[in-house]
Amino acid sequence: MPVGVTPWVADFHAGDRGVLEQCYRDHHRAVVSAVGRMLKGADAETVTHEVFYRLLSNPRLRDNFQGGNFEAWLLQVATNAARDYLRRYRREQPEATDAAAPHDASSEDASEADAKMTVGRFQRDCLPPDLAGVFDARFLRQLSQREAARELGVPRTTLVYQEQRVRALLKDFVLGAPP
Repeated sequence: MPVGVTPWVADFHAGDRGVLEQCYRDHHRAVVSAVGRMLKGADAETVTHEVFYRLLSNPRLRDNFQGGNFEAWLLQVATNAARDYLRRYRREQPEATDAAAPHDASSEDASEADAKMTVGRFQRDCLPPDLAGVFDARFLRQLSQREAARELGVPRTTLVYQEQRVRALLKDFVLGAPP
């Protein structure tokens, strides 16, 4: 053990399960409070869990604590995580829709009917039932990720994963790969 490092800090750096569990028990409320000053609801919960997940899984993060006031250090980690989350959120932009070029009404009606048939075939032949809500919310109704996640009652990160699965299925469908 390096000079000046207490046994608790050494155990913390090593990722000792008991020490990390006690950190969670002792400091969860303070982290929730710190994150809650910047975020609300599911976003605050997501960041709070991310902070403790990083403590569990990232030895480099644990190594940054060199002693002193652990709660102050942890609250700074939580505040930084909340700020990073807000920055990412502010950069999220809804996908822009291209303005359609003018067409005559009959070709537009035929194109729309063809598109509806194609979408219906994709839903019937390729889309698993558990992804139908994501497809409807994000691709058909074009809700934002936050709106869709709220409507479907899932965390936004889960929605993103499911959306990626739908995109992969769509790609295979459009390119003609078997489902």
